Amino acid sequence: MSRTTDRRPTHLTRRLVQLYAGLTLYGASSALLVRAGLGLEPWGVLHQGLAELTGISIGVVSIIVGAIVLLLWIPMRQRPGLGTVSNVFVVGLAMDGTLALVGEVDGLGARIPVMVLGIVLNGVATGLYIAARFGPGPRDGLMTGLNRVTGRSIRLVRTAIEVAVVVTGFLLGGSLGAGTVLYALAIGPLAQLFLRVFQLPAPAAAATGPSPLTPPTGAATPTPPAGPAPVATPPSGQAILPQ
Repeated sequence: MSRTTDRRPTHLTRRLVQLYAGLTLYGASSALLVRAGLGLEPWGVLHQGLAELTGISIGVVSIIVGAIVLLLWIPMRQRPGLGTVSNVFVVGLAMDGTLALVGEVDGLGARIPVMVLGIVLNGVATGLYIAARFGPGPRDGLMTGLNRVTGRSIRLVRTAIEVAVVVTGFLLGGSLGAGTVLYALAIGPLAQLFLRVFQLPAPAAAATGPSPLTPPTGAATPTPPAGPAPVATPPSGQAILPQ
């Protein structure tokens, strides 16, 4: 009995570390895509466009948009988790912090590696926070909520949201380019890979119960990160993003 009790705090601690490490890394990776200047992920295009329009930093714009999207959960009766609320603030703060530390990148010889690094780290971040199982991000919850309310497929809802987001962001001055396309092609496989890498073991008390990624009773069903390509999630995991 003592072994079971001792392992539960350790398991929770690891989940919390994964959650906040993943969200911080997600913001940092998005900032690298901004510095690369070769195109952002869909929601990043919108955030950058709004930042250009308002003069507010892109990280703060991300926080404001995340909060607005979270309010849209109310009529759909979506339930946020710790990861949902944390996503709204941590990603934006990490993004602005990284942009303050990393200066402008000049020349394709430097910009291309920075773009690739940003996309790979985004996949790592996705695996970290989804495997932590603390609830989906605001944008993911919007997708699953609309899927439930409208009865339309996840693929159709996701595509409609992201096309609208990209087009709006581009018209406002957001960066759309090779990085956007590469992100769309790579984020799914990368997220799937790192979900397996960061999969958490089941607590001792649940050794004979649900699988390692089975969420606690009442927890939200995970969804993939906000991005143009569908991401395969673990059988019973939870998800963030801004994305």
